[in-house]
Amino acid sequence: MIWNYKEGTLCGAETLKETLEDTASKTIRAEQSVPVISVVGAGGKTTVLHRLAEEYTRAGRKVIVTTTTHIVNEGKGYFLLDPSVEKIGEYLEKFRQVWAGTPAPGGKIKGLAVPVFKEILKWGVPVLIEADGARRMPLKVPAAHEPVIPEETTHVLSVYGLDAVGKPFKEVCFRSELAYLILNKNDTDTVTAEDIAFLAASELGGQKQCSKRAAYTVILNKADDPVRREYALDICRMLVAKGVPDVIVTSFAV
Repeated sequence: MIWNYKEGTLCGAETLKETLEDTASKTIRAEQSVPVISVVGAGGKTTVLHRLAEEYTRAGRKVIVTTTTHIVNEGKGYFLLDPSVEKIGEYLEKFRQVWAGTPAPGGKIKGLAVPVFKEILKWGVPVLIEADGARRMPLKVPAAHEPVIPEETTHVLSVYGLDAVGKPFKEVCFRSELAYLILNKNDTDTVTAEDIAFLAASELGGQKQCSKRAAYTVILNKADDPVRREYALDICRMLVAKGVPDVIVTSFAV
């Protein structure tokens, strides 16, 4: 399920792609009409990348997925581990989506060589980028070197897992020691909706390294039950008050 926050309510939406296109139309750079989407944060980044890639292919478009950090090598046919420009082109023709990167330790892949990345940006194909890591936790505060957002990015999606609410920071927040500093918390405190709204609006949190030329959208993921959807509504209202109007709420639970 996908909802777009509008005028105080959650409105059902068909696709992430169309919702992003609607919210970003006023801020996307005119010279970069093809989206370059960097996904940061925690609590469902890879799920969001898969959903967007599938939506693009269902719409008859090709799409490239890569990373500036690391993503798990899922071993699927469209995962390409020797990503030359020629090979990426071949995989696009065969699968219509390609997840491209070079092998890294721990069953992961890392990003493309700079010349390859620069070349694929010329193709007029949407590029989706996992630009952050969170060790599978639902909440994250970025360190000094994070996230790694390419300058060509047109959209930044900042993801938060609503399952973090009500749980101790030390259990659900990657780099929780930074959260304590920013939020004036300690390791006995639990995460609140207010904490997520503060981080999502902060340039020390979700908006860190986000260019003013890129559209910024918060994704509140794992809204899998009525209680979490109420948390999401509260966070949406707080974000609007903080000047962050573009919020999408999602539940990809089967």
